[in-house]
Amino acid sequence: MQQIPASQHKPKMAQRSLWLGLLLLLSAPAMAEPTCEKTLRWNDDPPLSMELPDGSVGGIYVELNDAAMEQLGCKTRLRKLPWARALKELELGRLDILPGAFRLPEREAYAHFSGAVLPPSRNILFARQDVIERWPITRLPELSDLPFRLGAQIDVQYGPDYALLMSDPSYADSVLMVNNRSNLWNMISKGRIDGVIADEHTGAWEIRQLGLSRLITATDVVVSTDAAEVAFSKRSNDQNFVYAYAAAIRELVSDGSYQRIVSRYLRP
Repeated sequence: MQQIPASQHKPKMAQRSLWLGLLLLLSAPAMAEPTCEKTLRWNDDPPLSMELPDGSVGGIYVELNDAAMEQLGCKTRLRKLPWARALKELELGRLDILPGAFRLPEREAYAHFSGAVLPPSRNILFARQDVIERWPITRLPELSDLPFRLGAQIDVQYGPDYALLMSDPSYADSVLMVNNRSNLWNMISKGRIDGVIADEHTGAWEIRQLGLSRLITATDVVVSTDAAEVAFSKRSNDQNFVYAYAAAIRELVSDGSYQRIVSRYLRP
């Protein structure tokens, strides 16, 4: 049998090593990158999303979505947006995920919805203490017969009782609409408006942080108890991703992770 000199093996071995090295070099970045990246809306809306003392961004929605994205092999990139702008960015496909959204026909034109994946939280009316004593109402639509000055956020839907109240054109024209709810609390403190609708946890947190607990209090008027959903831009998400996301959130609720996150932020 004819033997091949060792010197002739070396070029072939070197060639194989070169190809192997190139293959590893080309595949390494792909292996290191996450499967996907999704933009998530946040704003100064504690305890749901907020800037923490160390400068990072946290909150119930932020932590929960980070945990869900990790299960799906994705990571989140945060975008700070007021609510009305967030809806527009979702429609344009420049925002992927918008937590805390109610399903409406006009929104279904450009967004998928997760369904009710979290326990419902109540929207309630907060008002000045003296106003509550003067007008002890039980339902929001009763405000239409009173000189009660209500403040609300632009493009935020608070539920059917709010929609009914706003169907009265004369009262709707009197409602002060702003982008940022923190401005509304300050307007109550200055006597410019009488009350604001807010999530019961968010409202209590913000009032306490502003030192207005003695002036502004929660009323017995429950505006809605519907569970808000998570909206996904149709331009950047398909229905299969939404199903997978909903399943991941439900698992985080069932294994107690969601409640542990909530407890950390709502601890007195």
